Amino acid sequence: MTETMAFDWRSFLLKWSGEWADSLPDGEVRGEDDGTARRTRWLGFPPASEERIAAMEERLGRRMPPSYREFLKVSDGWRHAGGFVWLLAGTRDAHWHNNESGLADMFEEYLDEDSEPEEWREAGLWRRGLQLDVASDITHVLMDPEDVDEDGEWAVYTWSSWRAAPPERHANFREFMREMFREFHSLGVSRSDGGSEFANDTTRTLDALVEAARLEALGGGWEQALKALDEAKEYGRPRAAGLGDQIRRLLGHTSMVYFDGLATDPRYASELLPPLVAEHAAASYRDDSTLTFHLRGADDSLVAQAYATLEQIRNGTYRYTAAGPFGEAVERARELAWWGDTDGAWRTLMDALPRWEPLGPDHLAPLGWVADPVLGPLLTPERGHELLSTPRGGQAGEAPAPTEGLDPDGLVWLADPDPGHKFTSYRFVLVAGAEPEELHTRLTDGDGNGNGAALSAPMTFHEARHRSWEARTESSTYDDRALMAVGRAGTGWSFAFDGDPAPFHEPRLVSPAPAASVGAGSRAVVVWGGLRSPHGEPFFHLSVARDGTEEYAFTYADGEIRRSGGEIPRALDPSRFFGGGEHGADTERSLLAAVAEEFGVRLPRHALVNGRLQTFTTRSWSRPPEDGETYVVTRMSWEAASPEGGDRTGDTNSA
Repeated sequence: MTETMAFDWRSFLLKWSGEWADSLPDGEVRGEDDGTARRTRWLGFPPASEERIAAMEERLGRRMPPSYREFLKVSDGWRHAGGFVWLLAGTRDAHWHNNESGLADMFEEYLDEDSEPEEWREAGLWRRGLQLDVASDITHVLMDPEDVDEDGEWAVYTWSSWRAAPPERHANFREFMREMFREFHSLGVSRSDGGSEFANDTTRTLDALVEAARLEALGGGWEQALKALDEAKEYGRPRAAGLGDQIRRLLGHTSMVYFDGLATDPRYASELLPPLVAEHAAASYRDDSTLTFHLRGADDSLVAQAYATLEQIRNGTYRYTAAGPFGEAVERARELAWWGDTDGAWRTLMDALPRWEPLGPDHLAPLGWVADPVLGPLLTPERGHELLSTPRGGQAGEAPAPTEGLDPDGLVWLADPDPGHKFTSYRFVLVAGAEPEELHTRLTDGDGNGNGAALSAPMTFHEARHRSWEARTESSTYDDRALMAVGRAGTGWSFAFDGDPAPFHEPRLVSPAPAASVGAGSRAVVVWGGLRSPHGEPFFHLSVARDGTEEYAFTYADGEIRRSGGEIPRALDPSRFFGGGEHGADTERSLLAAVAEEFGVRLPRHALVNGRLQTFTTRSWSRPPEDGETYVVTRMSWEAASPEGGDRTGDTNSA
């Protein structure tokens, strides 16, 4: 038996009628018909006989779809279908629209020979559709005799000019009526905000469903919980949207995620306000005044808190904190992620998650951390699933399998084709015997006391390059100062990495390896890879130094190998990698694998590609020009009076 035949129209319509009657404040009826409907607790009309339905079908020249026929047998028409259709047609009033509204002309006006057939079909609805709306708030209801499923059901389309949206499709008349029942409930909740409570059997059932979904979500059953919450949300039930949005945000969704009614609750603001503000900050085109659209009901202090958080997020200083054992894990995780170990940071959070406690009954998971500039990049869809599947907040359940780490061992990933990064050329410095925070003192021009330029706040490569360019006042064709991110490269090693280096010019290259290895027991490895560089000939450079002195080095460029220093270990001997033929990604992989094996190092892919790390600008990687060598110096400044507030001006000098 199909659902159309099994659907109990009478029970459904009786429930709708009774809940409508109970929802009306005393004296609030549109007219005598509404008064009668309220007294009789029936929004419908007498049922249509089979003969009456057959007569309608003869008049229209088509057999009606099954769900509409079954409806008519219970009620020949309907009052208050949702909030904007006051009277829905029965056998007497249903008629072909035949562009009565002129909307076919309006929709077709925007079509041309390049328009898709589907667009023409949608515009033609207004000529062929069966009109069901009799009285409404400029809301059209049409059944489409050309949009028919295997059960003979016609799709129903609704459209209101004031909604500024395309026609909404419903699979059949039954689904249209179910949606109108949900709309009635959703609007009933809105009306009750300022007055009497909107409560009935349906709302009580849904509210119990929401509470059960909350507990199920805390126990790790987020998928079933989200389905239940979305169902309750369609009926406008309080709590459902705010709870569901917490799940959606951890799945990576940001659009239309507002934590309805919870972000402005002082109990939850510390967790839910930062993600809401961060999504606003991510869209640079937005006027900041629009932030308050989602802060309705907030007091002045919370609005001030939102704007203060917005400023912190924009300048990279927002720092997520939490209470208890989970809060302690947050601090440990931040320290790991700060230096690039995002896999270790994630495992630290997950290990502590079962001991996390919600801030109140409508709090499903820790969320403020997604706005933290260091912790936020840890989130991926797979990790969101793992977090949501982990029992927490005092609920029991089976822990999920850990997600796979995002960082492969070693260095070979740099040579892999990956849409997530475009490191066709790169350079990095690996240092043993120095912490990451020390590298800038070794690789910059300091003040003579080991004090180099300070590390920046954590930021992405894009952010770092943008700020570096804004701060630049001079550049030259001989100066090659690298903007490098720093972190840990394995046990006992630190790294500085540049994923967008200047063009390689071997004759003037000054390897930073000796300077980076200054210090007792310190060693440095420099790699500059460009075997896949789209600019110029392929090249590869390796240099190794210990205690301030070069041990060995080689450069492959222009089809030749040039060596310097002492004997190169067999595992790194360039003759093993560069023979005849072309040298591209395969050679690069072999070289990177050999370097990683020789020194026991690795670079954190996720942190470098998607995360935020501290950066600094090194001293030049190229020597100064010698007598007779020419170069260009460009001096730049911001144009203070520029109407755009940011045009560059500059002078160029040649020497």
